[in-house]
Amino acid sequence: MVDNNNFMMDALQEMNGVEVGKIVNVEVLTVEDSQIVVGVVGAGVEGTIQKKEYTHDYNAKLQDLVKVGDQFEALVLRKASGDKENGEFLFSTTRLKEREAFKALEADFEAGKVIEGKVTGSVRGGLLVDVGTRGFLPASLISDHYVSDLKPYIGQTLQLKISEIDATKNRLVLSRKDLLAQEHEEAFERVASKLMVGDVVTGKVSRLTSFGAFVDLGGVDGLVHISEISYKRVEKTSDVLKPDQEIQVKVIGIDTDKQRISLSIKQTEVSPFEKATNEIKPGDIVDGEVKSLTDFGAFVEIANGIQGLVHVSEIANEHVKVPSDKLAVGDKVQVKVLSIDTNERRISLSIKQVNEPADDNDSKADSDEDVTKKYLADQDNGFAVGDLIGDQLKD
Repeated sequence: MVDNNNFMMDALQEMNGVEVGKIVNVEVLTVEDSQIVVGVVGAGVEGTIQKKEYTHDYNAKLQDLVKVGDQFEALVLRKASGDKENGEFLFSTTRLKEREAFKALEADFEAGKVIEGKVTGSVRGGLLVDVGTRGFLPASLISDHYVSDLKPYIGQTLQLKISEIDATKNRLVLSRKDLLAQEHEEAFERVASKLMVGDVVTGKVSRLTSFGAFVDLGGVDGLVHISEISYKRVEKTSDVLKPDQEIQVKVIGIDTDKQRISLSIKQTEVSPFEKATNEIKPGDIVDGEVKSLTDFGAFVEIANGIQGLVHVSEIANEHVKVPSDKLAVGDKVQVKVLSIDTNERRISLSIKQVNEPADDNDSKADSDEDVTKKYLADQDNGFAVGDLIGDQLKD
């Protein structure tokens, strides 16, 4: 008898359209904290919609989303467990929306369309995004650079592309990185077409790293390597620069293949070498201090942080075997400026020519400069900007 009653009730429910997997119209009877009690319109059947089956927003309150008397469509999930007189069912609106959303998203995926979604939360490894159904945005696909803090993205509405979709497994993987890469390519072409190596432009610091600073040039970032921040030694980029700081930069390289723009801050300023050499000229006699000794000569500081080379042949009139026979680090000496090579940033000096007649100096200077250059070339040991600036700039 019981079996017959159950059979008749099931048949009646099916006649009224209440069948697992079907879509029915329901009316809200009661709203509780964790579920909504509904009745199937025109069927005399009641059931419940659990909170997670109505919204993916864990922080939302059902009382704020729905009220008694509201009617909407719901998917019949299954019969409720336990013996109940009216054989209640469990319903879902989220799965109904997901079913419809997946159809639309599959079409968007095939067409390569950009979609929009709101970040509802974060989990280990990425973000949860509502795009009509719940999608997963892996941390590695959030941006075109490493993202360590996911919290700032929660609540944001993002433009995204579909990376992977499988409705049968309820799997939807999203990507923002792909979209940013496409936007970056377009932005690079736009910005790079207006720039030339040597241009000095204004930019804004967008990101600091251990190896330098990225500067926004108007939609695309260029890199100021840490060695190009200042003529002085920079230990940490954050010691000199701050995010959102506006700065002047010089374009020193444009790589269209790798879509990279190299920038320099220090090259927008007059270098210590240029400052020093603007005040001296070949033939001048200046005071200096011996800073270091090598087998081929002595480096003498003649201005703040600026050093020149006194070749071993220019230390004294008599033959000098090694510079240490005549000089020591810290000695105060007078030197004559033989030549200044602005391109190579080299200064040739002489101690022995300080007191020699001017007429003999010109020919001697040329000869000694040739010897110095040849010796340095043979040893492959020049004294460009790093040698000239010396240890002082390291401080």
